[in-house]
Amino acid sequence: MLSRFSPYWLWALFALPAALMSYQALTSTDPRIFHQLVHPSGEFSARFLIVTMMATPLAMLFKGWGFTRWLRKNRRYLGVTAFGYAALHTVFYVIDKASVATIMAEVPRFYIWTGWIAFLIFVPLAVTSTDYFMRVLGPRWKTVQRSTYVAAVLTLLHWASLHDWGSPTAALVHFGPLAALEAYRVWYWYLRPRPLRA
Repeated sequence: MLSRFSPYWLWALFALPAALMSYQALTSTDPRIFHQLVHPSGEFSARFLIVTMMATPLAMLFKGWGFTRWLRKNRRYLGVTAFGYAALHTVFYVIDKASVATIMAEVPRFYIWTGWIAFLIFVPLAVTSTDYFMRVLGPRWKTVQRSTYVAAVLTLLHWASLHDWGSPTAALVHFGPLAALEAYRVWYWYLRPRPLRA
């Protein structure tokens, strides 16, 4: 049933929180509305990134399950959505700060520059996510996409080090399942006992 879910409906579902946040931003009279929306937009970006990266290890762990096949099939949709929320997060942040000078003054802070670098890594990942770039880049396409791991670590550090966005516990709870699945993936490919060849 999931495999018959139209990508158009999928995009509409993924975009719904962004549409609601954008509506709030455009209609609210609260002068702090953009500051309030920075955090939830970032959380959605992180969540979509986590689900995207969980697709492969889940498919390894639950071989043949329909849901894991669906996740793997739609990884690129999920990844592009993560980038979209990261872009919205950045837009809300820039509008909230209201000046280039304020933004530049904050760049040296650990919880800021980790976020900026993660976003900059997201850009080529999103641009090269199409079938066209898969054909053009060939085997190099996977090499480019592996930078997702760097973006994920930076996103975790960005989230965990924020002082006004809950505690590091929230970031660790979100990224914990991904870390466990990636550890399983490493064990499966490199560390698990294998039968001795005769």
